[in-house]
Amino acid sequence: MGRFCFCFPKCRVAKIMAWLQILLGGLVILVSLASLYKFYNAGFFLHNEDICRHLYTGRTESFSEGFDIRALKDRVDEVLDQMSELQQSLERSVKQMDKAHEDLGKTTMSKLDHKRFLEQQVIKPLYSAHIALRQIRFPNLDPNSSTISIKEPPLINAFITEEIRKYITPKENRIGKMNIYGTKSVHNTIGHSCALMKKELEEYMDYDIGSYCKDDWNLAQKLMVGGCDPLPRRRCLTRASKVYNKPFPINESLWRTPEDGNVRWNNYQCRNFGCLSSKNPKRGYSKCTGCFDMEKEKLKWVVNSSLPVDFLIRDMLAIKPGQLRIGLDFGIGTGSFAARMREHNVTIVSTSLNLGAPFSETIALRGLIPLYMTLNQRLPFFDNTIDLIHTTGLIDGWMDMLLLDFILFDWDRILRPGGLLWIDRFFCLRKDLDDYMYMLLQFRYKKHRWAVVPKSESEVYLSALMEKPPRAI
Repeated sequence: MGRFCFCFPKCRVAKIMAWLQILLGGLVILVSLASLYKFYNAGFFLHNEDICRHLYTGRTESFSEGFDIRALKDRVDEVLDQMSELQQSLERSVKQMDKAHEDLGKTTMSKLDHKRFLEQQVIKPLYSAHIALRQIRFPNLDPNSSTISIKEPPLINAFITEEIRKYITPKENRIGKMNIYGTKSVHNTIGHSCALMKKELEEYMDYDIGSYCKDDWNLAQKLMVGGCDPLPRRRCLTRASKVYNKPFPINESLWRTPEDGNVRWNNYQCRNFGCLSSKNPKRGYSKCTGCFDMEKEKLKWVVNSSLPVDFLIRDMLAIKPGQLRIGLDFGIGTGSFAARMREHNVTIVSTSLNLGAPFSETIALRGLIPLYMTLNQRLPFFDNTIDLIHTTGLIDGWMDMLLLDFILFDWDRILRPGGLLWIDRFFCLRKDLDDYMYMLLQFRYKKHRWAVVPKSESEVYLSALMEKPPRAI
């Protein structure tokens, strides 16, 4: 009797493994039969002319475009990996039972442990494999088209996570008419590199609908910087600081360090604003090291400097008195330029990324507007609408020439005729200065201020204040 109790759990696991192998074999046979049926049905029984022409003639564009062989290979590999991991997990469980054979007959697995084992080790991997197998199919054809055209979005088969697939799928209007945009459906967008960062994106989109999101803004920023930008929307509740206090009034907040409790510090090296001091070597960031020292920030752009590359705000405003109303500060910082311009009744939007410190939160807590975006993204402003573009600390000589050219043309697109472009302390290698000067001067802007000074033996600073000319065509 004792020997029977010892074998029973081991036999149960062996039976589970056997049934899983039978199930996998059955699925493979079904997929093979379905594929053969499709081919035989197209070529020998129903003689669909479109499909026959597609298969037996040289016109293979629709098939090559519609059937993603890479996605098919990825799905098969995922199923095989998951089945292999499941088998290894079950084998490890059996080996553990063999090692504990002395106590195996005396103990029994509780129902809760058995339920947890089935859910985590069997059901969840099988479900993932099941979803992946369902994606091994011919693409859905558009029934309203006379030719072979694909109905489903091209990226949808790159992902398994159901929430991503739901987000990518076009959303047709409920009443079947045109919406305010003049289209019959709405297409949600994601960055093209999301397919290359599939594992990270699926982790980001793995949540319970309506519950709290994970504290994973750093994962979201990693995806954005990697080109998965824009990110898909999520249907979970964002987390906030547990001790969030009312922000300071606007007449105090511009030049006052925010309270520590209004920032989530979990993913930063520091845990308070005092730790972010430029004197602390373990502050966790290297860009704009003095940005969190408000006493030093107050001196920027208002106090004369010994360097000719340091322009003053009052000199810039004197060039276009009363004509500068809205602008963009393109760089890394805590919004000090926007704070100074606000004192002159000019509204500035500041781009931001949390590169080791809470730059975005600080800008907002000062009562200013942070625009959370990367260099990868086209600026979300319409043509000829911005009065002023100021840039410092981000666009420098490290950047690829072609990337910088695209960015400069995007700036030119949104800057209105007569608007000002302020290049503030751009630095590069001395030998590359002529190339960068050519890129700046190709737009034929009027130069109001222009200064070049040495930064080191091999590097130089360049500052420029230029005006976009009118282009009446």
